[in-house]
Amino acid sequence: MRKDLKNCKRIVVKVGTSTLMHPNGNINLRTIEKLAQVLAELRNEGREVILVSSGAIGVGCRKLRIDKRPTTIPEQQAIAAVGQNELMHIYSKFFGEYGYPVGQVLLTRDVIDYPTSRKNVMNTLETLIRQGIIPIVNENDTVAVEEIEHITKFGDNDRLSAIVAKLVDATLLIMLSDINGFYESDPSVNPLAEMFDEIHAITPEIEQLAGGKGSEFGTGGMLTKLAAADYCLRSDRMMLLTNGQDPAVIFDILDGQRVGTLFAAEFQKEMEDIRNV
Repeated sequence: MRKDLKNCKRIVVKVGTSTLMHPNGNINLRTIEKLAQVLAELRNEGREVILVSSGAIGVGCRKLRIDKRPTTIPEQQAIAAVGQNELMHIYSKFFGEYGYPVGQVLLTRDVIDYPTSRKNVMNTLETLIRQGIIPIVNENDTVAVEEIEHITKFGDNDRLSAIVAKLVDATLLIMLSDINGFYESDPSVNPLAEMFDEIHAITPEIEQLAGGKGSEFGTGGMLTKLAAADYCLRSDRMMLLTNGQDPAVIFDILDGQRVGTLFAAEFQKEMEDIRNV
């Protein structure tokens, strides 16, 4: 199935706060610049790319010199308003160096659930792609109370990236995180833990292997990534989870190399087996 990834034309890439920020709370400019370079090169190859980016609150904390993520919703919303502006400024600078403008798309659950606004979002994303603009999507943290309170009813940007993949009819969602893939147990605790190469269904047994919160400035964790994978599988899309420390790993993924954990529905595997007969 991996070799089929090179044929993916439309791709959603999700990058988490842990990839965009250093552990000390500073912005990882080198990784962001590399991400812009890689995605610009994918566009040069003729692929269509949508970036779903976390990081508004993390970047806002850095901008305002706040050491820890605030606990109150108004504080988080205010910091997100500052951070989102700064984050887009950074993205615009780096993508501009490689010849591509970017367009900001901020979403909330009600916008996606309501048919008219959902259609408008789809039209906007399609127009941005058609005009050679790289859409950068984020949860609208300044008003999205559900996400900030960590209520999984909507999910965070992990789930949002899967929804965006369906909205734009992308074949593949690449989720860049601070882990190499999905393991049978926590590799930081068990050095002998084995990483899954492929997963074809999110079963209760798989869910039991996940758990825990994300980084200091992020909201995600393995459970939210499994929820995103489940959404992709149910909408006949593939998702690949891997470490985003070096965004050039995207080239390896699209070359068919065995990187990270690939989530693909069983019927997709069956089709690949048929093609290999």
